[in-house]
Amino acid sequence: PRLATVPPMPCNPQVVMQRLLVLLVLVAQAAAFSSPSVLLQRTSSASFTPLSSSARLPVRRHVVNSYNGRSQSRLVPSIRQASTFSSALRMAALPANTPLKVGICGATGAVGKEIVGVLETRGFPVKELHLFGSERSSGKVVETKWGKVEIEAFSVQKAREMDVVFISVSGDFSKEYAKAIAEGDDGAVVIDNSSAFRYDKDVALCVPEINADAARKNPNKVIANPNCTTAIGIMALFPLHKRFGLKKVIMSTYQAASGAGQEGMDELRDGAKEVVNSAEGTIAKNKIFAHPLPFNLIPHIDVFQDNLYTKEEMKVTWECRKIMDIPSLPVSCTAVRIPTFRAHAESIVVETEKPIKVDEARDLLAKSPGNDEEGGERGEGKEATSRRVTERTGIALADEPANKKYPMPLTASKKYPVEVTSVMIAAKRDVGVGWTHQAEHCLRRSRS
Repeated sequence: PRLATVPPMPCNPQVVMQRLLVLLVLVAQAAAFSSPSVLLQRTSSASFTPLSSSARLPVRRHVVNSYNGRSQSRLVPSIRQASTFSSALRMAALPANTPLKVGICGATGAVGKEIVGVLETRGFPVKELHLFGSERSSGKVVETKWGKVEIEAFSVQKAREMDVVFISVSGDFSKEYAKAIAEGDDGAVVIDNSSAFRYDKDVALCVPEINADAARKNPNKVIANPNCTTAIGIMALFPLHKRFGLKKVIMSTYQAASGAGQEGMDELRDGAKEVVNSAEGTIAKNKIFAHPLPFNLIPHIDVFQDNLYTKEEMKVTWECRKIMDIPSLPVSCTAVRIPTFRAHAESIVVETEKPIKVDEARDLLAKSPGNDEEGGERGEGKEATSRRVTERTGIALADEPANKKYPMPLTASKKYPVEVTSVMIAAKRDVGVGWTHQAEHCLRRSRS
């Protein structure tokens, strides 16, 4: 017998899943399957196969119907299935637009704050919002769309009471707590912002506009979202790959201080004040960055690897391959920290399998995934973050150099779209194209 023998849900489970997926970082890719008739098990980065017949067989048990309170006999998944399937049913059985209990770990950090803002501007149905922080920040009160929310000291038990939990703390924190929060039928769906699980073959790495199905088909309730650099660049890379096929990618990234979190922005701000208000030749102090960032460029983000690329640069290679499912795609990235507060910039040149023209590439990017969604611009204050406006959340062409219109941190900060400009034919002419773009990476990570 197939799992389709389980009585039908009182609603369409995919509607609920879409509400989560539209967010990831707002990932919220819930651990549900696209169809309840087949139970899938991940066997490699590119293929899925049904579980063995012995694992698929449901068993007949007496259970209590949660809707009418009556005890009845029915076929339910076996014990072996429970850890992978029944947790998905828990989320999928909710009626469409059902408000959910949402928890955010690291709520006082730069990305944590953006996650709150995205939940507000995207109109996500929040029943309860729980903000988890350190003992030091515990007790502080934050103004939100849903009223005043007091920051709670984190505990696994409290987090497990949520329907979905966003983690934006550190890789070590995620490794220690993410699976504990998600495990079992009563655990939460966990959206992890760190690098802890991105390269785990059993964990979906998702950008919802591109590969939301990877989360739907994966029984693991821990879902990873990519590095901020990848989350920006792949929005332009994937549409081109689908149409023309990517053969090679060369990317140069210019990353703002906010890539190192609130502490990075604070160090830039304090250091700039120190230099400006001191004698000529004064050099700012540095603790967060490898060298002083004010009035400087640092070609060093994360640790250097044996191949002399930094880990930040290699993340782009590893993550692009996994998300787009191109395991052998040649990707070369250079990452430089620059003295701006927000919004990363990237210059990308690609070689394609099929001939490509500038107009084709520009038109394709303009129609990229996410450009038919309703989004919002983040402003300051509760009123600004609560209002919803129609705005593209995928690619926005800002390609009018004659009118001095092109992407800049000043124009891209606190906005959802990836701004693209200077789409041009590369040296390979008909099989290569290059462009530059700018994006608010905090927002991309908060909804990817």
